[in-house]
Amino acid sequence: MDSETTAHTLRRWYSFRLKLILEGICIGILTGLLVVAYRLALEKAFNVLNFAYRSISAKPMLLVPWIGILLCVGLVIAFLVKFNPLISGSGIPQVEGLLSGKLDMSWWRILLAKFTGGVLSIGSGLSLGREGPSVQLGATVGLGFSRVLKRSHIEESYLVTGGASAGLAAAFNAPLAGVLFSLEEVHKNFSPLVLLTALSAALTSSYLASDFFGLQPIFSFVGVQHLPLNHYTLVILLGVVLGVSGALFNSGLLKAQDIYAGRKWLPSHFRIFIPLFFSLGLGFILPQLLGGGHELIVEVMSHPLTLGFLSLLLVGKFLFTLICYGSGAPGGIFLPLLSLGAVIGTLWGTALSSWFGIDSAFTANFIILGMAGLFTAIVRAPITGIILISEMTGSLDHFLSLAVVCIVAYIVADLLRSKPVYDSLLERLLKTRGVQEKNTQDYRKTILEFVVQKGSPLDGELVRNVSWPPLCLLVSIRRGQTEILPHGNTKIESGDYLDILTNVSEIPTVHEYVTSIINAP
Repeated sequence: MDSETTAHTLRRWYSFRLKLILEGICIGILTGLLVVAYRLALEKAFNVLNFAYRSISAKPMLLVPWIGILLCVGLVIAFLVKFNPLISGSGIPQVEGLLSGKLDMSWWRILLAKFTGGVLSIGSGLSLGREGPSVQLGATVGLGFSRVLKRSHIEESYLVTGGASAGLAAAFNAPLAGVLFSLEEVHKNFSPLVLLTALSAALTSSYLASDFFGLQPIFSFVGVQHLPLNHYTLVILLGVVLGVSGALFNSGLLKAQDIYAGRKWLPSHFRIFIPLFFSLGLGFILPQLLGGGHELIVEVMSHPLTLGFLSLLLVGKFLFTLICYGSGAPGGIFLPLLSLGAVIGTLWGTALSSWFGIDSAFTANFIILGMAGLFTAIVRAPITGIILISEMTGSLDHFLSLAVVCIVAYIVADLLRSKPVYDSLLERLLKTRGVQEKNTQDYRKTILEFVVQKGSPLDGELVRNVSWPPLCLLVSIRRGQTEILPHGNTKIESGDYLDILTNVSEIPTVHEYVTSIINAP
């Protein structure tokens, strides 16, 4: 590897802008093919699952070998989690930890273990989604691309973000949502450089996924009417319900992890057997709850269901998702939470129709709003929520109502002091045993980007008056298309991009401190 000295890092910084687009395309191709394979494997696994339960219903004697298969699946997942603890859960907190410098991972081990563990966990019927694993798989592709080709650390962060963007884009055929999520939630920075990388990777991977699975949206809503403006009071009230539901989900998820952690007699990697046990019973009693929730969303879209049965589906899916994710099984929460939002929306529309005479045709609107609002309340990424649901339903007709429900859900969750779910999960991850935290000195140089927000402590401040953290240097300020070489009397303004040079080992400290002073109070 080229020595990552200060001079080398700065030379690379000023010369690699265009190259990031080409590398983003390469990562998009690799990630797209990988996630396509992942989706195909999950489809095959779920077909086997449905066939198994149909066969057992016809021939109960097959239950014994099926239990044996689930035990074997559990043992394989337990082995993978024990030796690769960073594959637990969705993988998105792990990617955030990697980009913030707090975690490191072996890209090829995580890629192989996450792919296998995700297929086995979700394919055995656990209430987990494919999107989180797809994000982590894409991020490991970017990480591997960087390390195999010996890229600089700053370039590596862009490639990892591009891979994460490509992973979500290929998982849901949603390139814009992939880009926005990777910037809004994962990278937490909208710089032009990372935008170019993420956009080129996401578009490429989405193109490949569409070539395999077709251009049709994930959910097809036919004949959905425009929601009248005099119904927007109902949208606001629904946003309140979704905000409260999101806060309950986040607290429940953390509580589920606490309950598992309190069972000292059960090794963490053997927790997988608890949700597998529940999945076995649900496969015969309430099969709609198995899997991520795509089939559940389709069912509430296409079949009228009673309020009682919808309530049962809501409570069952909620609890089963907490049991599955709390166990640390490899799998995400995107699709389960979208299915919960769809059920809440169906309940809302059905109740309004039954009790207040609202046209039942608007239930489809409330399903769409329910998915977007609950996503926003839980993840706290409203822009991603709006775009994601628009791309997944293939329509922009509901943009206004989506924006209203998302902002209301966001505000309510914030008033309830519910932290974004991935931030909470990352905090917990860093405290658990088996995590490869970076705690050694690494004197390689890297450049961090920060955007100054209006009203932040840095807005209008002179460079010399800022208490910068140790072992870092402000090397450039980018203001629009102008690049400024800063000195003591340079005035920092809102919207400025600050390029700060530091050691790789100092990334967590510098990132945490600078983030605290660039954001508005």
